[in-house]
Amino acid sequence: MENRIQIDALEPQAFNAMFGLEKYLQEGQLNKNHYKLIKIRASQINGCAFCINMHTEEALKLGENPKRLLLLDAWWDTDLYSEEEQVILKITEEVTLVHENGLTQETYEKAMELFDGNYLAQIIMAVVTINAWNRIAISTHKPLEG
Repeated sequence: MENRIQIDALEPQAFNAMFGLEKYLQEGQLNKNHYKLIKIRASQINGCAFCINMHTEEALKLGENPKRLLLLDAWWDTDLYSEEEQVILKITEEVTLVHENGLTQETYEKAMELFDGNYLAQIIMAVVTINAWNRIAISTHKPLEG
């Protein structure tokens, strides 16, 4: 893969602004495991090797079950994920693939049954944020860490 610009080196203020969203999410209510599932699933959909690698390693360090990570791209066909996680993964897919149908009313209503408005807002912001990171890493061919 050819070398491309690295925005973190050339435009650190832009990266710092993105890290502001990360800080907001890390200080919010969003469960760390929920956030990792969002990051990994969106990165799988977008094909972002850098982010899949980073967030899978982080999830493992948090104690995530490797089997759940191996089957994440077929989450709907297993019983490894709680009802809340299934809805979060559905939101992740629908918002990541917003051009298809967006966040459907059915998924939105189910989310509002399980989460309060603030938690749902943080889920959506987490999906938006990882999608932005994916687009940066993919566009610049960000090299894998470790």
